[in-house]
Amino acid sequence: MAGVRVLVGTRKGAFILTSDGKRESWDVAGPHFPGWEIYHLKGSPVDPNRIYVSQSTSWFGQIIQRSDDGGKTFEPVGNEFLYEGETGTHQWFDGTLQPWKFTRVWHLEPSLANPDHVYAGVEDAALFESTDAGASWKELPGLRTHGTGPDWMPGAGGLCLHTILIDPSDHARIIVAISSAGTFRTLDAGKTWEPINRGLISPQIPEPEAEIGHCVHNLAMHPTRPNVLFMQKHWDVMRSDDGGDSWQEVSGNLPSDFGFPIEVHAHEPETIYVVPILSDEQHFPPDGKLRVYRSRSGGDEWEALTRGLPQEHCYANVLRDAMASDVLDPCGIYFGTTGGEVYASPDGGDTWQAIASHLPAVCSVEVQTLP
Repeated sequence: MAGVRVLVGTRKGAFILTSDGKRESWDVAGPHFPGWEIYHLKGSPVDPNRIYVSQSTSWFGQIIQRSDDGGKTFEPVGNEFLYEGETGTHQWFDGTLQPWKFTRVWHLEPSLANPDHVYAGVEDAALFESTDAGASWKELPGLRTHGTGPDWMPGAGGLCLHTILIDPSDHARIIVAISSAGTFRTLDAGKTWEPINRGLISPQIPEPEAEIGHCVHNLAMHPTRPNVLFMQKHWDVMRSDDGGDSWQEVSGNLPSDFGFPIEVHAHEPETIYVVPILSDEQHFPPDGKLRVYRSRSGGDEWEALTRGLPQEHCYANVLRDAMASDVLDPCGIYFGTTGGEVYASPDGGDTWQAIASHLPAVCSVEVQTLP
């Protein structure tokens, strides 16, 4: 029976949780890299032994680690993010200009076809790629040098490229999200880019319907329908049916349309999940009740999923990369909280169990299916 490996990045190390296809009992290994901030771990979809890790400290900076044995051992790989020529400047909160600096790696996205090919979304917002399993990195400069680039400003978490979606039917089509610039798309593997933010409205910016400046928190795509995109924005849950050319709000009856993660069910492309929090200042669930909300209609109509989740005195948050799904049947849904809990649902969200507790604050949750 196939199994699953849940990769958990936390503020003080990485943890790897494994189970068989029943997903009833879990083995917890870790912490790997104890004391280090682990922003993101992600495994290759074509090689279950390959895992990439983004590791960061204020003392030693950014390090990329790689495992070739399913997380038993790791080795540091090429960690210097290089660029050619002058970096130029971008806007800062107060309107001043700041030089581009490539520091923290927010998101690692392995290729859908080649385990040695991996993308990295960094802060300040830029997209890098490696074709030699992380040994060396090269920027795809067409994104950062897009004509709007000098006007990008950081969100509260920094000017970060945090989401990378690769079209399974056309690997040259890639969609990224940047806080707080918006969503961008390439059709030629990163050579040229265009903003795809029409329909987004952000009252917090000088021009609410501007081409850029929107604080997108996360994107999701179902592999069988790559032109249908879902977005959790800084206020508003959004949907696009034309590959990002236009967006419409689908927040519907959610108790709050502010949150960070959004996820799609592996077998039901109209079933999506979000975790609302109270507001942009109060990062905890409404009424102190931890609830995942599910829509089976692609938005607008939402139901609260509560069975197995704390329904009083819960003030934890779920960060943008801290929710994931497996591809088993029935589909499993997973998320981690800033309170150090990792929850799993083996039945698409109907019931939940804590599969790890009392961890450091969880930054990311990803899943690999095991043979």
